[in-house]
Amino acid sequence: MNKSKYSLWISLLVIVLLGSMIGAIMVGSVGITPSLIVEVILYKLGILEQTNATNAQQIIILEIRVPRVLLAAIVGASLAICGAAIQALVKNSIADPYILGVSSGASVGATSVILLGTFSFLGMYALSFAAFLGAISAVIIVFFLARVGGRSSMIRLLLSGIAVSMVLSAVTNFMLMMSKEQGGIQAVMHWMLGSLGGAKWSNVWIPFFTFFIVFTLLTLSYRKLNALLLGEETAATLGINIERFRIFIILIVSLLTGVAVAVSGSIGFVGLIVPHIVRMLFGTNYKIVLPLSAIIGAIFIVCADVGARVLIAPEEMPIGIITALCGGPFFIWLLRRQRYAMGEGE
Repeated sequence: MNKSKYSLWISLLVIVLLGSMIGAIMVGSVGITPSLIVEVILYKLGILEQTNATNAQQIIILEIRVPRVLLAAIVGASLAICGAAIQALVKNSIADPYILGVSSGASVGATSVILLGTFSFLGMYALSFAAFLGAISAVIIVFFLARVGGRSSMIRLLLSGIAVSMVLSAVTNFMLMMSKEQGGIQAVMHWMLGSLGGAKWSNVWIPFFTFFIVFTLLTLSYRKLNALLLGEETAATLGINIERFRIFIILIVSLLTGVAVAVSGSIGFVGLIVPHIVRMLFGTNYKIVLPLSAIIGAIFIVCADVGARVLIAPEEMPIGIITALCGGPFFIWLLRRQRYAMGEGE
């Protein structure tokens, strides 16, 4: 893809993202116009001296809907670039960041907080902290099990991820089975299926800065990611320390995925499907794949969150159900198509 065409696509997708975010802020029991949203935001930034919005409308926009939409965009972008990086690392187009046990580990942490009250001294941050701690702990265990003789193979890594995920899922199910609190069980199930209902400014900044750092590191490493698509032997001949680079990717991807899962629950198919779409449409150059995956992933989750709020209103559907309903059929179609593979274009 030439530079002008790439710039055009980036511009168009950014416009779509901004439009979807404004549309998502409009959705709710209180009707809000796009002009009012822009006016309130500009007023908050100090660009406008006054606004026609009432105090209630300002609170709804700035304290409830904007943080939720921003968090949706950050989570979508985070899971998408993590999926793209993992697929290059294992050279497998059906891999996603959850294969490292991140989701199962986070579920154990979140379940222990909701049902057992662990880390209660952290107050409102207890759930996010426990989920992140569980996610990172799971990755450390997987990585330790995959290393034999000071080296780790991708096959052992994948198998270790599957085994650890099964064990941790069993731990979560055991806690659910032993619990007698119906409210707690429902809260755990809702979290495990993904939810952005608890979004607030306090849990937007950490995911944002983590995404920014990891995205920058992955972008700076795009040549190495491209080389991995050619095979480990080819990458090694280009001077890449495969083992060191593999550890580096696993650590930063696990960090970002753990942070995303901690604030949103387990949202599937984003890291699996979005990089597929980008590679099918724009090729496999990771200099292009990473930014486009981030934008499309953000659009996908922002729109999915709108669907979660609207479909069974006034109740809220877990966002993981929406992503599964969208991603499952697409994945089946992709498998049936049998014309696309890693490292190949159309």
